Amino acid sequence: MANETATLAGYVAALKFDDIPPQVLARAKVLTLDFLGSAIRARRDAESTPSLLKMLKALSLDGDGEATVFGDAKSWTPAVAALLNGALGHSLDFDDTHADSSLHPSAPVVPAAFAVGEMVGASGREVLTAIVAGYEVCCRLGNALDPTSHYARGFHPTATAGTYGAAAAAAKLFGLSQEQIVSAFGVSGSQAAGSLQFLVNGAWNKRYQVGAAAMNGVIAATLARNDFLGATESVEGIHGLLVGYSDNAHPEKAVAGLGSVYETMKIGVKPYPSCRYTHAALDALIAMRREHNLTPEQVKRVEIGLHRNGITLTGDAATKRHPTSIVGGQFSMFFTGAVALDQGRFGWDDYARLGDAAIDALADKFEVVQDDRLEGKTHPFGARISITTDDGVHERLYADPSGEPDSFPSDEAMAQKFLLLTRPVLDGRAEKFADAILALESLARVGEATRLGR
Repeated sequence: MANETATLAGYVAALKFDDIPPQVLARAKVLTLDFLGSAIRARRDAESTPSLLKMLKALSLDGDGEATVFGDAKSWTPAVAALLNGALGHSLDFDDTHADSSLHPSAPVVPAAFAVGEMVGASGREVLTAIVAGYEVCCRLGNALDPTSHYARGFHPTATAGTYGAAAAAAKLFGLSQEQIVSAFGVSGSQAAGSLQFLVNGAWNKRYQVGAAAMNGVIAATLARNDFLGATESVEGIHGLLVGYSDNAHPEKAVAGLGSVYETMKIGVKPYPSCRYTHAALDALIAMRREHNLTPEQVKRVEIGLHRNGITLTGDAATKRHPTSIVGGQFSMFFTGAVALDQGRFGWDDYARLGDAAIDALADKFEVVQDDRLEGKTHPFGARISITTDDGVHERLYADPSGEPDSFPSDEAMAQKFLLLTRPVLDGRAEKFADAILALESLARVGEATRLGR
């Protein structure tokens, strides 16, 4: 390990809008819009949202400030806005995924960037630059942690590496020096937390801990801005992130190609509101249902092969076959697969089918197994699907789910996804808000866009 913390901090401090290739900026805007669509819909629909709001009220943390919570009417303080936007944007499990690191970059980074951007009166260009800085930091740290090892230790990388990404975005908007950003990262190392224990009972921890990562990044950068001395070597140190959170760290991945290779361009988006490890299988099930005119009655058995990470998150038959909560459904290959095979699609409103007898009966025909053909690959999100019917066995192997960089949706498809999510909340303002986000670099103040998302 060799000064990864300082190298990343120097990159964030030196990054300029004009340094970022146009295609990276364009992708960052689309990813931001995609994330905000999920946040806005979750403000109304996510079942965990009332508890978050009641907690803030009980602790007198619901006071007015200058920051926006998207889909909400009032103004909030910056740290609380980052918390809420992070939790909301991750609640539908419809937000983007960086396959190599197996984390959701926008969920911690975008809320931190908007909260601090409104706080300091930043321009749209400055906020976009900060978002790219945050993406690069958290994705690279996720790569360095090695997601398989990180998951095996029970950690959720969006909440751990994501804290650093949020701190990077906030620090960039504060205009912190390299030394100050090292301190912000030092504080982030004490805050980085996120347990996979939520998988056991479909708990809401996953949503909260990602919102906490966004908030903690804002706090870390604000402490550094005010001369707080944070630990050095927070990433590579003897008690640093890569030592404490992984048994197979690759520190060189944190800085390889920094400034020339953009991890931002490797971020994919979700066609379904569920764990990314279910998506290749859902693509295949929907395609095979259509191709073979399959009905649930014809299906005798379905076997789905996943990477070991996918088994950990979605494939335990004892706890995942018949989920009763939305989080449980989001992490159930059995439920999501049964719905997709039953109706040829899967969307947010389909969680209404939790407990549906027909879905449970179809899920009983599913088996989820580890497929060694999917191990050792750069991307862990592939799936093998085998459907047995009276006519024989139909099998597909999908190396990647749809929505990855080589199958990234068109601008029209991304806009349609955003509008479907946000029109029930924003009504006629959804289109204007989308236009503002996609023209963010032209705005003198980011508040010109955020006010449309309230």
